[in-house]
Amino acid sequence: MGGERAATPDGERAHFLLADMEIHVMPPADQTVARWPAGGKPSLPPSAASRLRTSLWQRLHLQAAEALAKDAARGAAFLCLPVLLAGGAAFYFGLRQEPGTAPLVVILAFLAISAFLARHRPVLFVPLTGCLVFALGVAAAKLETWRAATPMIGSEITTRITGRLVRLEDQASGRVRLTVDVLATERPHLRYAPERVRVTARSVPDGLQPGEGVAGLVRLMPPPGPVRPGSYDFGFTSFFRGLGAIGFFMSNVERVELDEPLPVWARPARWLESARLALAERIRAHVSGPEGEVAVAMIVGFRPGIPEETNEWLRRSGLAHILSISGLHMALVAMTVMTMLRTGAALFPGFASRVPVKKYAAAAALAFCTLYLFISGGDVAAERSYIMLAVMLAALLFDRAAITMRNVAIAALVIVALSPHEVVGPSFQMSFAATAALVAGYAVWSEWRRRRREFSPPPSGSLVRRAMRAAFAFLAGLAATSLIAGTATALYSVWHFQRAAPMGLPANLTAMPLVSLVVMPSAVMAMLALPFGLDGFFLKIMVHGIAGVIAIARWFSDHSPVDAVGIVPLPAVLFLTVALVILVVSTTWVRLAALPFLVLGLALIAGRELPDVLVAEDARLVGVGDPAGRIAVNRSRPNGFTIDDWTRALMAEEMLKPRNATVRPSPDDPALAEPGFVCGDGLCLARHASGALIAHTQDSAAARVVCGAAALIVMDDVTAGNVCGAGEAAVITKRDLARRGAAAIRLVRDGASMRAEATFAVEEPFRPWHDYRAWSRAARGLPPYRREEGEE
Repeated sequence: MGGERAATPDGERAHFLLADMEIHVMPPADQTVARWPAGGKPSLPPSAASRLRTSLWQRLHLQAAEALAKDAARGAAFLCLPVLLAGGAAFYFGLRQEPGTAPLVVILAFLAISAFLARHRPVLFVPLTGCLVFALGVAAAKLETWRAATPMIGSEITTRITGRLVRLEDQASGRVRLTVDVLATERPHLRYAPERVRVTARSVPDGLQPGEGVAGLVRLMPPPGPVRPGSYDFGFTSFFRGLGAIGFFMSNVERVELDEPLPVWARPARWLESARLALAERIRAHVSGPEGEVAVAMIVGFRPGIPEETNEWLRRSGLAHILSISGLHMALVAMTVMTMLRTGAALFPGFASRVPVKKYAAAAALAFCTLYLFISGGDVAAERSYIMLAVMLAALLFDRAAITMRNVAIAALVIVALSPHEVVGPSFQMSFAATAALVAGYAVWSEWRRRRREFSPPPSGSLVRRAMRAAFAFLAGLAATSLIAGTATALYSVWHFQRAAPMGLPANLTAMPLVSLVVMPSAVMAMLALPFGLDGFFLKIMVHGIAGVIAIARWFSDHSPVDAVGIVPLPAVLFLTVALVILVVSTTWVRLAALPFLVLGLALIAGRELPDVLVAEDARLVGVGDPAGRIAVNRSRPNGFTIDDWTRALMAEEMLKPRNATVRPSPDDPALAEPGFVCGDGLCLARHASGALIAHTQDSAAARVVCGAAALIVMDDVTAGNVCGAGEAAVITKRDLARRGAAAIRLVRDGASMRAEATFAVEEPFRPWHDYRAWSRAARGLPPYRREEGEE
């Protein structure tokens, strides 16, 4: 019997082995038998190798199908909807000309009908639905553009305005920024007046409140365009924010009585702005200085009062995200409220066991976050974060998981549908990249923790040991959060701002415990204690935490290396975005499909070519880069914002100011052997490292002298044309720049000479948000307007 029991397993194994065994029949004697090659190693016959390759391909195909089916079962198809919708919106804003409405309607109808007819054939239904969602993104963006239709002035003008105050903000410089709805203009009357303007003033009447009438003489200017191709476009942002002009008061701001009463629908907004203004003043009354202004920014959303030095410390250290009310602030507010309520309920076990405390806490957190949204001014970033958090808290109310990619996708769908233009902005991209990466990372960690609990006993030990373990877990979680979010947002940070935060991880590890455990909880407690007049105590605690954060930011900023990373090409951003989408959407080995896109994106960044010359849209400033990390400019006092952007874009560490000459420089001037511009008698010349000569002048006669020697001539004259003949220097006039925006120039060798290839920031025909550019005097070739004597 023992022998039988011992033999049985062997027999069973043999049975299963035989089932999988491939039996080969010996060939007949008259057939050729495969022999070993001369090298002594066996090789498969061609037919066997072909079968093996086919088998491997079939196995790979089967495994890929299984992985895709698993991702589909986990909702990957739904997660792709906001990606496609956002892609359609981004495609619309990237088009060179405005698409027609009729063709778009025809395409939508065709795709909708085709998807409906193919609903029972997944091979056709899935791609057709994807194309339909993409086209819906295009349609949503076009609809938003049509709804905005913001009237924007084309040229600078001085006029007297009468309007209604919408918002009042104190600036760090001591000036006051006003957002005004324009009701009337006079001296001169503007036939195409902007509906809303943002202007600054030295001071305002005491007690001036939103909703009241203001009047005064103002200098209005159109919103500036990008300072170089691919940079931030103020005109685009102003168009969708309803701002038709910017400027400043040339006289004192007057409080006036308006004939038109405030509409009923606008009164809640007026009351809310007045409440925000009063709350900001109350915070400043308790705490002052940079810390108080940061507190105002984090609670009320007013950021202009923060000193630029503090802003720069926070930017260089990677902590600037705490200033913008976004997902971090909303999450910390919700967490503080829920923790307080659930902890309080735990003190009454009977009550906690009878009622769903978690749901009540989630509802209270949602209500408090709604109040926070209104108090903060309802900025776009705050609205987006609120929608995302509201979806997650609503999931808790209905007994669903809160932290899921599906909830992130729902929030993204809502935001893209409501504000498609946000898709191309840094705030949307960085926010959702960080959130999606964190949720995906949380899912991986949750799965790892579940498996660990299945195979490992629960941790034990003394109270001290458990406390140390909890502290380590907190710090490890904070480090992982900072690392994941920082990595996901780094792409969009360097693309939009051309700067990275090398010390961002250690700075966040050091500062975020203060923000999470001191600053934001104190802010919540201050708002809860405000009706009882006890907010001052908590505000002082909050400011002590902010002071610590600023000190940390300053230390890391002072010890941070150069953070400029140069221009990142758009194709690289697209490839890396596809890689990120694959990594966060898939939960299987399909994630490996992100590797080719990742490699391509990084390769494009490594092989990029930076511009050699940058020209401002007003034709007054020219910057020439060199391989030594310097940028030479033709003005002794260039615009600070422009030159800061250019130095980051060209990875320059030093700015070379022009050298003045007593006479007009010539192309063979020995002074041009040194880097930098040489300026004299209305002509500035600089020699690029490639040997190309760059010229800037307002004088057509001076330009003609260097036509044969220069590769590029920038004419600061709207009436000038191409003063050089064919085969000579490329000429960019002030009129060209007024219409097409700032220029980036690459110097390309063409035989024995250098040729300048220019790329402009604005394409023609103009899109709706750039239409105003066509009406400037410079764009029409007209010199600046000069008021004649006696003219009013």
